[in-house]
Amino acid sequence: MKKKRLFLVNLGLRRPLYPLATPPMGLLYLSAYLRRELKDIEIGIINQRLENCNIEELCERIKTFEPDIIGISTFTTFAYLLPLLVPMLRSACPKAWIIVGGPHASAVRKGVFDDVDIDILVPGEGEIALKQIIESFPERESLQNINGIYWKDKSGEVIQNPGLLPMIENLDELPFPAYDLIDLPRYWKHQSIAPIVRRKYASLVSSRGCPYQCMWCHSIFGRRIRMHSAERVVDEIEYLGKEYNITDFEFLDDNFNFNSKRVIEIAELIHKRGLKTEIAFPTAIRGDLATQEVIDAMHSIGTYLCGYSLETGSPRLQKFTCKRLDIPKFLNAVEMTAKKNIYITGFCMMGFPTETEEELQQTIDVACKSRFHTASFFTVTPFPGTPLFEWVKENRPEKLSQLNYNNMDFSAMNVNLTDLPDEVLFAYQRKAMKKFYTDPIRIYRLLRSYPKPLLLPYYLPIFIHRATKGLWKSQTINC
Repeated sequence: MKKKRLFLVNLGLRRPLYPLATPPMGLLYLSAYLRRELKDIEIGIINQRLENCNIEELCERIKTFEPDIIGISTFTTFAYLLPLLVPMLRSACPKAWIIVGGPHASAVRKGVFDDVDIDILVPGEGEIALKQIIESFPERESLQNINGIYWKDKSGEVIQNPGLLPMIENLDELPFPAYDLIDLPRYWKHQSIAPIVRRKYASLVSSRGCPYQCMWCHSIFGRRIRMHSAERVVDEIEYLGKEYNITDFEFLDDNFNFNSKRVIEIAELIHKRGLKTEIAFPTAIRGDLATQEVIDAMHSIGTYLCGYSLETGSPRLQKFTCKRLDIPKFLNAVEMTAKKNIYITGFCMMGFPTETEEELQQTIDVACKSRFHTASFFTVTPFPGTPLFEWVKENRPEKLSQLNYNNMDFSAMNVNLTDLPDEVLFAYQRKAMKKFYTDPIRIYRLLRSYPKPLLLPYYLPIFIHRATKGLWKSQTINC
C-alpha cells in the first residue's frame, strides 16, 4: 500500500527586533502520535520561523515533498501569510488537501475560509482529528464523521460538524514529541521564548489547558487542565539529556504549578535519578499559586529564570479581566524567588477597557516596587476568539478598526482600548519603562542575576523601540 504523505508547516517569520525561533512543539506532538497510530504515513515538517524563507521557497519545499495532505499552523500575527501561500499550494499541489490549525484557526474558525481556499479547519487540539482526516483521505464525504471540524464539501459549501473536537484525556498516552523530524541544534543559535540567546536547550510542554478565565487569553486546549505525570515529565527530560547531551530545559505550559504536589514530585524524581538540570519557566508559573515549598523545589533543580505575569496592578481590573490575581501573594512569590537569585522577568499589560490613569499608575507602582529584574509593559490587544475581543466588539466596536495584527509586537502595538487619549496611554507606557529601568539597584541586580550579562546589549534596540512608543507617528509596529 502506498503511504500517505503529510507535510506540516509552522507559518511565520523571524523579525529583526524579535528573532524568536523555537521548536514547533504542537507539530512534533502531532507527528509522534500519527506515526504511532498510522503505519502508512510519511511526515515532513518545516518551521518557517527557523528557515526564515520567503513564501515562494516555502511552497517549493512543500511541493518537493509531494504531499497528499498539507497542515498549516499559524498565529493570528502571521495569518496574513496564508492568502499568499495557499494559492501557490493550490497550483503546486492541486490534489492535496490543505488543512489549517493552530491558534489562528482556533480563534477565527469558519472565518478563515473567507480569506483562503482551504479544505479543512481544525479548531483546537489536533491529534485525534488529524488522524481521522488522514484515514478519510481521499474520500471527502467521510469528513462528515469527524466531530468539531470545519470542511468544504464538493460543492464548496463550508460545513461545521456537530460535536466537540476529540481530545486526549490522558496526556501520558502520548509518545514523546518527534524531535527526530527537526534539527534541534539549529535552534540553539536563536532566541527561544526565554529572553536568553544562544544556548543548548529543549522545550517541554507538560500540561494542556488552563482553568482560569483571563479575558485576553485563548482556550485552544480547553478550560480543564490536563497534565503529564511527574514520571512522564522526568522521563522526557532524561531522554533529551541523553539524546542531545543537554541539561537546559524550557517549560512552555500555561500553568506549570497549578498542581503544587506535581512540581515537588518532578523535583524529587530529578534528584532521585541523579539528573543535572537547568530550568527556565518563561511563561509557565502563576505567581499567587507559588508557595515557598514550590519555589524551593524549582530552585533545587536548577531553575535560573522565571516569568511572572502581573498584568495589572489594579484590583478592580483583576476582577474585570477575570484573572483575579491575588497581588500580595503574587509579590510575595516574586520576593521568595528573588531571594533564590533566580532571574525574574515580569509581564504587565496597559490599556484595558475602562482603565483609568490612576490604574495605569497602579501597574507602574506595583511593577517598580517588585523584585522583577526586567519587565515588559505590553499593550492590551484583543485577539479574535477571546472574551476581550467580544467585549470590545459589543461595547467599543470603533476600537477594532485600529487593529492590524500583521507581524505585530505587543509592546509597540498602536491600539488603545481605554477612553483615554492615545498620547496619554502611550506616555504612561514610556513612563513605566523609564521609571522601571532607571532604578540603579535594579540595574545592579539585573547585571548580577542575568544568565548571560555580556549579551544584554543585544536587547538595547528592543528597549529603545518600546521606550519611545508614540513619540513619532511614523514609528513602525512591524518588527
